[in-house]
Amino acid sequence: MDITERLRTFLNKNGKSNLLKYGVAGLAAAILGGAIYYYSYSQGKKAQLQASLIAAESMEIGAFQVTVPTLKYGFALDTFQVLERKVQNGQSLGSILSQLQMDYPTIEQVVANSNGQFDVRQLRAGKNYTILTKDSTGRADYLIYEPSVYEYIVFHLKDDYQVEKVVKPVTKALKTASGHLESSLWNAIVGQGLSFELADKMEDALQWCIDFHHLSKGDEFQLVYEEEFVDGQPVAISMVHAATYKTGDKEFQSVYYDKTKEKGYYDGEGRPMNKGFLKSPVKYSRISSYYNLNRFHPILKRVRPHFGTDYAAPYGTPILAVGSGVVLEASFTKGNGNYVKIKHNDTYTTQYLHMQGFAKGIRPGTHVQQGEVIGYVGSTGLATGPHVCFRFWKNGQQVNHLNLDFPPPHPLPDDELPEFMKLRDYYLGMMNKTEMPEEDEACVNP
Repeated sequence: MDITERLRTFLNKNGKSNLLKYGVAGLAAAILGGAIYYYSYSQGKKAQLQASLIAAESMEIGAFQVTVPTLKYGFALDTFQVLERKVQNGQSLGSILSQLQMDYPTIEQVVANSNGQFDVRQLRAGKNYTILTKDSTGRADYLIYEPSVYEYIVFHLKDDYQVEKVVKPVTKALKTASGHLESSLWNAIVGQGLSFELADKMEDALQWCIDFHHLSKGDEFQLVYEEEFVDGQPVAISMVHAATYKTGDKEFQSVYYDKTKEKGYYDGEGRPMNKGFLKSPVKYSRISSYYNLNRFHPILKRVRPHFGTDYAAPYGTPILAVGSGVVLEASFTKGNGNYVKIKHNDTYTTQYLHMQGFAKGIRPGTHVQQGEVIGYVGSTGLATGPHVCFRFWKNGQQVNHLNLDFPPPHPLPDDELPEFMKLRDYYLGMMNKTEMPEEDEACVNP
């Protein structure tokens, strides 16, 4: 029971007259003092009590008003001198503590106590930290560092120099979104106030059936996605649970299903979507040159067949394996630059050219999974700018992968289909309750 509920229960049971008899101020001080002590003493209840106290900035009892202290990181900040700063370039925990008049043996003790809680080498420039000082000597009592929105580290700078890692409670909520395409998917989502991360997660759900480089004006999408909240604020899109995409007279569905050994996205009939090939090896890119047997080479200045598809993207953009397989080659030639070649099965092989460099562990014989990063966009070899030349072999012959139509994989086992269909219909029901916005708009609903 939080402090607000305890006070309300007392009033209901005893009435305001008895409250005045015992003294409003004394009672309030006792309750608040006990709450602050409990807050500092019980690590496991910090976040729960903090949430309930922050929710009520003040409580009014008859003619008296009790002001609730400002609580953060498990402390009543009103009882400290508070200094908020950001880690500067080149700063370490040691240099920060040295500025707080802490000697080197003590700094070493703090660093030693950090083992198992926080790697002090992971202090990052631009991250927030807070210094709390209580007494008049000016010596800090605590330093709190926030490596992410999900957690914070408390360094006790007196007594036992304890170091604590506190993970904040994360709440999640299912939401829906929908929209029409006027120019691009990214404009339809981000341009209407939705998260760019949502566009990324949507591509994860539909990447096997939608070529995101060939979208059409008037296309429609609907999503069911999960958003994470910390301290009541949205912090991330954890995943898209279901998506539909309409283009022309075709509609594609993608539903995430995890009640099977093969967790992942399935189409509306329960067929796994990741058994084919990704439509593109690079996200957020554009096709700068198509498969063309009569292409004029921009560097060699002569007609030379182009057996691949060029995807232009910024230097360092991750390049993904379009399917699972074994790396045949990870090498360099004058024309290809840094390249990787992957055998997926006896029928299909793919190749990725002009890489800036290979991903860690990518070498001949390495097994890679679909969607795994194998390298990074560059312009090595015969290339005029940053891009990846993507080549596709079928039965030993280079072909235009954009023209291929892969057969659908086998669906879920019959005994699992009813459970999947139930989940699919639940998500579709959520989408149907979302009113499709007018063109040029997108909408989001809780």
